[in-house]
Amino acid sequence: MSEHTDDLPQDLNLDFDLSPATALPGGAVAEEGALLEKKRKLSLFSRIPVTLTLEVASVEISLAELMAVNNESIVELDKMAGEPLDIKVNGILFGKAEVVVVNDKYGLRIIEFNNKELGELVL
Repeated sequence: MSEHTDDLPQDLNLDFDLSPATALPGGAVAEEGALLEKKRKLSLFSRIPVTLTLEVASVEISLAELMAVNNESIVELDKMAGEPLDIKVNGILFGKAEVVVVNDKYGLRIIEFNNKELGELVL
């Protein structure tokens, strides 16, 4: 994390009015203007980089145990085989997924999303 994060406001208001356009005097509807404004606000988010991580499992071990690890060591993890894997966005749990192969590359099949507020993903 950057040392400059203290300068950022901690209470970011990320609530946008995404409701349908309201009628103007004379009966005209400002749908086109509202749609453009909505797209402009959402486009701001499309440029913000985040780190998406797929976490298989974890384990807490002592430093002595870690120093004893060699090429043939096996470290038992805390998740059962076949369980969904955790998807994290900037280190915060965002959902569950399973690994798939797409065009000879690994991919994710999303199983569930956590309903987090967008502001909770900002660290």
